[in-house]
Amino acid sequence: MPKEARPSTGEQAKQLALGQLRQAILHGDMAPAQRLVENELAEQFGVTRASIRAALIDLEAQGLVERIRNRGSRVRVVTVEEAVAITECRMVLEGLCAAKAAVAVSDEQLAELTALGAAMTKAVSDGEPLTYSDLNHELHARIREFSGQQTAVELLERLNAQLVRHRFQLALRPGRPQQSLSEHLAMIEAIEARDPQAAETAVRAHLNSVIEALRD
Repeated sequence: MPKEARPSTGEQAKQLALGQLRQAILHGDMAPAQRLVENELAEQFGVTRASIRAALIDLEAQGLVERIRNRGSRVRVVTVEEAVAITECRMVLEGLCAAKAAVAVSDEQLAELTALGAAMTKAVSDGEPLTYSDLNHELHARIREFSGQQTAVELLERLNAQLVRHRFQLALRPGRPQQSLSEHLAMIEAIEARDPQAAETAVRAHLNSVIEALRD
């Protein structure tokens, strides 16, 4: 968008600031506990302080930002205990999505899951943990999408956004990608077999493993 056409106030400006702030937090460009100074952000994004404040209120509702009394806002710190609790909720919702996907999945979608499994296997073999982490995230997203369970998808998107830092830390832990690869391949295999119970069990086993890794 040309600079002169860029909105500086109103709903468009808030949405612009909201989108950019959210991406910066999810991509790790803004670290946990980093202060979010309204004046600085308004200048950075070329919008008003009111637009930034409105965006921060939305991000607080999404669990990505916390407001500290008399100290403004900061990127929310998600503790290990919270990460475990969030993953326990994910276990129920992602298990449901996997079971639904096993029933609803098309042959074309199955081919996509198989290709993702092959790419994940290659990333582990090549020693590329960040590539593996991205593929891992994509696999879970595809299974949610293929389930057709939109309510669960929306809840999971909110939950997963809060786990970004922990997801990257686990991906970089020596031996963790190798361990989780077999768990993900078991998920794909159960969905390919169109076995909803096995698919749900495989997802729960994988997320139990994630919880154990978070606690280590």
